[in-house]
Formats: sequence, structure tokens, C-alpha cells
Amino acid sequence: MAGDEKDQDVVAVILKDHRTMEDLFRRMRSVEADRAKALEEFSALLIAHGEAEETEVYGALKRFKHVDDEEVEHGEKEHAEGNEALLALLEVDDVGSEEWDGRLEDLVEAVTHHVDEEERTILNAARENVPDERRAELGAAFLKERAEQLASGCGSIENVRGIVGG
Repeated sequence: MAGDEKDQDVVAVILKDHRTMEDLFRRMRSVEADRAKALEEFSALLIAHGEAEETEVYGALKRFKHVDDEEVEHGEKEHAEGNEALLALLEVDDVGSEEWDGRLEDLVEAVTHHVDEEERTILNAARENVPDERRAELGAAFLKERAEQLASGCGSIENVRGIVGG
């Protein structure tokens, strides 16, 4: 894979987002961090990431023989669960309160479960069965959609409510 293509491999860019989400979880848990700012960043990333996966990646992966369609559909269901947990956290006004911390842990659990399953099933299957060139094309499409989502303020509580209720 050429250097430019490797930078846009859909598996690599999704994994990079997953690691960023884990870092943001650490910041949201830390009393020394700006937890509200970390939640704002996380909310935008989670929504942009999930929308880009569903719009640009999941459908394309279903066309490959050894990528399990049921796992892809399960991933979409887990996105909805993560979005619901995110909304529940965003609706708590008192950052760092007992209620906020409890809802944060619900969010961490929902997203961590999804990330783990997606990495073991969908992404490994994509790595093994989708040609490098196609993974690079999907990565470029994912990054473009993700950037458009981020630019639109996708992590706002109003938008998350629309996605969860919609």
C-alpha cells in the first residue's frame, strides 16, 4: 500500500478513533481534567464516527463474502445503544456528580463493548477480506463524512436527541 493509502486504510482510521475515545474516557473520569470539555469532544467524535461508519463503511463491507452481515447489523444496534447512553450523560447538568459519574460508566460500558466486538469481528474480517485499495477508498469516504459531521456540530445535545429519537 502506498504511504497515502496506508494513512487512509479504513481499519486504521477507525482504530485510531477508538483509541481517541479511550483517551477521552480517561479524561472524563479524571477530577483533574476539564471533564465537560472532554465530554463535548467525545460526543462529537462518537456521533461523527458512528454516522460515518453507517453511511460509508458498513454497507460496503456487507458486500464482501467473509464479512458477517449480522455482525455489521449488530454494530448498528450497538451504535444506537451508545448514542442513548451518550444522551443520558449529556442530560445531566452537574458534571462530576454521582449521577453524572454513573451515566458516564454506562456510556463507557456500552461503547467499550461495541469497540471490542467491532475490532474482533468486523474490522478483522475487513482486514483479511477487503483489498487494500478498497480499504483506502472506504477510509477516505469515512474521513470525509466524519469531517462533515464534525463541522455540522453533530455532538450537540439537540442533534444527539434527534438521532436517538429519530
